[in-house]
Amino acid sequence: MSVPTLVSLAVIVPVGFYGKFYRGPGAHWVNDSLDGAFYVAFWCLVVFLLRPRWRPRCIAAGVLAATCLLEFLQLWHPPFLEWARSYFIGAAILGDTFAWSDFPYYFLGAGLGWLWLALLESHRRRYDRVQ
Repeated sequence: MSVPTLVSLAVIVPVGFYGKFYRGPGAHWVNDSLDGAFYVAFWCLVVFLLRPRWRPRCIAAGVLAATCLLEFLQLWHPPFLEWARSYFIGAAILGDTFAWSDFPYYFLGAGLGWLWLALLESHRRRYDRVQ
C-alpha cells in the first residue's frame, strides 16, 4: 500500500463529501458541478492505489471514460438502477440526473487526477531509487 496515495485519499474523501453537503454561497454549483471533479479525482486515486504501476494518463483516461458512461447511464431507468439510486451511496456513485454541464467538470477532475497521480508516481520513483 502506498502511504502517499492513502493520504491523498484521506484528503479527497472528506473534500468530496463536504462538496456534496456544502450549503454556503454557490452551493448548487459546488454540489452539482464542482463535486464531479472531486469524484473523478477520487476514482483516479482508487485505481492508482490498486494498480500503482499503471500509467497516470491511462488511469485518468479510463476513469474519465467510465464517468462519462455513468453520466449517460443516468438516462436509463430500469428498476435495478432506480433501486440502487434510492440509496445515498448508489446515487453518489451512479448519479441520478443527466446533465451535459457535468462533462467539463469530469474533464477537470481527470486532468487534476492525472497531475496528482503523476506527482505520486514521481514521488514513488524517487523513493524506489533511494532504496
